[in-house]
Amino acid sequence: MEEIKEKIKKLKRLKNMIILAHNYQLPEIQDIADFVGDSLGLAQKAAETNAKIIIFCGVDFMAETAKILNPEKIVVHPDREAKCPMAGMVDINKLKELKKEYSDAKIVSYVNTTAETKSLSDICCTSSNAVKVVKSLEAKEIIFLPDKHLADWVGRHVPEKRIIPWEGYCWVHQDLIEKPIIEMMKKEHPDAEVLMHPECVAEVRETADFVLSTEGMIKHVAKSEKKEFIIGTEKELCYRLKKENPNKIFHPVPNAVCRAMKKITLEKVVRSSEVLKPSIELTKKIIEKAKIPLERMISIGRGD
Repeated sequence: MEEIKEKIKKLKRLKNMIILAHNYQLPEIQDIADFVGDSLGLAQKAAETNAKIIIFCGVDFMAETAKILNPEKIVVHPDREAKCPMAGMVDINKLKELKKEYSDAKIVSYVNTTAETKSLSDICCTSSNAVKVVKSLEAKEIIFLPDKHLADWVGRHVPEKRIIPWEGYCWVHQDLIEKPIIEMMKKEHPDAEVLMHPECVAEVRETADFVLSTEGMIKHVAKSEKKEFIIGTEKELCYRLKKENPNKIFHPVPNAVCRAMKKITLEKVVRSSEVLKPSIELTKKIIEKAKIPLERMISIGRGD
């Protein structure tokens, strides 16, 4: 493994290349990345970088976002089969019909969407700034997609607006992080503070001490006087949390694993860095349209 890591370092120097990795990536991928973060942080870093080549270790929509913000750069996604199921839940034709039905509504697309979905949106958001984004809009009706649980979370915090949710979801947060599991973990670790992601279902969020995005969790843990935490999101976040807070204890939900995120391996990063494939290719029209809601999201910044 060390030999592979050294090879990647050499390729980065030779090719003016940066590696971006999501918080849910395997530990060895996080270790070789130049930047590890959540969707908003990765989008910001992609927009700022001077590197000519971006190797994006995450799922498909994240690599597409990097390409939209850097159309002149080569953006490489080491495994094009690393697709976010939730992003694929949006039917473009049905979205167009919904927009006609609610003609005065603004479309707020979670960044976890395809480039085509973003191109039809008024603004994007992440779990860290979704409430802030919706509050920033003058419209009283908001078509929010694709995550119905995040939509519910937003609706509870912005009751003055009508949230029209899409029936999408993250299967890891919805199906693998369940209330009985969290209640059992709380009994096993009575001193632990419970942090939960807003993509979880309402009854699970209600078990939490705090509901936060992944980056929100990282910031909270760093300043918290607590020494022990139950982390209600994809389990790999605990690797970064432990790395940055070695004197604290973290309990991941054991089966909370995103298979798509785990498709990216060191071997695939090396191979794709050598040949600069598979690369992200999007039409000029899609890039121009999708860039607008992304830049609006970035300008609003974080909400937690």
